[in-house]
Amino acid sequence: MQRLAAEGIDVVRVTYPDLIGTDRARDILLDHLPSACAHGLAFCRAVYHTTPQGDTVPVPGGLDAGLPDITVRPDLDSLLPLPWEPGVASCLADVTDPATGLFAPESPRDLLRTVLDRCAEHGLRPVAGPELEYFLCEEDPASPSGWKRYSGAAGVVYTAGLRADGDNHLLRTLRLLRDMNIGVTGGNHEYDGGQFEINLTHSDALSAADRAFRFKSAIKELARKEGRLATFMAKPFNDAGGSGFHLHLSCDTEEGGNAFDDPAGPYGLSATARHAVAGVLAHAPALAALANPTVNSYKRFGPDTLAPWLIDWGLDNRSAMVRIPPERGPGARFELRLGDAGANPYLLIAGTIAAALLGVLAGEEPPAPLEGYGYDTARSAVLPMSLPAALDALEADTDLTDVLGKDFTASYLSYKRDETERFGRHVTDWEFTEYAYHL
Repeated sequence: MQRLAAEGIDVVRVTYPDLIGTDRARDILLDHLPSACAHGLAFCRAVYHTTPQGDTVPVPGGLDAGLPDITVRPDLDSLLPLPWEPGVASCLADVTDPATGLFAPESPRDLLRTVLDRCAEHGLRPVAGPELEYFLCEEDPASPSGWKRYSGAAGVVYTAGLRADGDNHLLRTLRLLRDMNIGVTGGNHEYDGGQFEINLTHSDALSAADRAFRFKSAIKELARKEGRLATFMAKPFNDAGGSGFHLHLSCDTEEGGNAFDDPAGPYGLSATARHAVAGVLAHAPALAALANPTVNSYKRFGPDTLAPWLIDWGLDNRSAMVRIPPERGPGARFELRLGDAGANPYLLIAGTIAAALLGVLAGEEPPAPLEGYGYDTARSAVLPMSLPAALDALEADTDLTDVLGKDFTASYLSYKRDETERFGRHVTDWEFTEYAYHL
């Protein structure tokens, strides 16, 4: 308290992720922080069941139980000042069910913790490095959505500076994120006009998920501060590509070495690494429901998109779903390229680690790695190509859902199936344009 007051902090923003990875929060005046830590903050559990349009989905334990509470307690170890909000510090929260004292089953952060506990039982400590892309948009009254891309410049992939970023959005954002201390290392303009990527360093998996969650929230806040919109939506525009969430994953041993490295092993990879890759391939259809969690996600897939829609792996091959970067030794890892930027960081990381752990426990080898350019259905199986198909695959994968937890899985499936049903009933602009004049 005294330290925060001396730093000019008089408000603490207590925040936690909902099922889709959006931050839910409450601002607490500093004088009331001890009470919030001791007794917790009461939120309605149905916050996990609330859609982006504000409707409450009838998930078991929500409406049917009379909309009970969850208890949210500040995690003071996670306190960070917000450089763009003078006097405000942000902290993450732990979420419990007051009726049982246990973690709330829908809490993404606590789900990841339970998966990591399973890994620890087998002497593995996952290390993750997130890579996220997003589009920056400006208001456009002429557009049906009300937004247009911040820059329409083409051919500016992997650039920095005013040529593709006339208002220096990237420089301002990098400096503010540096001051927030969430492990940002650098950034650049990405493939399409108005698209950016900012890189985060690798760390233990929980810290990586925390930092990716805070990164996404910060990017959206900073864009709003400028009167703009930053979106991590998988594919927001018809005339542009999608935004990915690539995840680099390795494991440390209990002694601190890289469990994926073995100079004498095939491809320079240990048996643990190869089994982990095999597990991710085996559970990829179910994993798609977490890595590609929206109706829009599957519009990012397709030939020549560099978004993987086939189940394969390769050595330094960006057309594969699982890529093995060329580094070995301490840098040995795999890169899962399946996810889109709309994924909840906690759920994507938890699902990937769960699939990798199941592969390690099964002890099976992956097939031969992809050679050359991928996207050949004669060589590799196809992932689910719609959200309903991915949700069915998740429900059918009982080995994966046993690790993730039955209560979480039931809530997630109910919530997401409501999304697909609402989309199926909605009349889109495309339908009106296609049919109205001629029919």
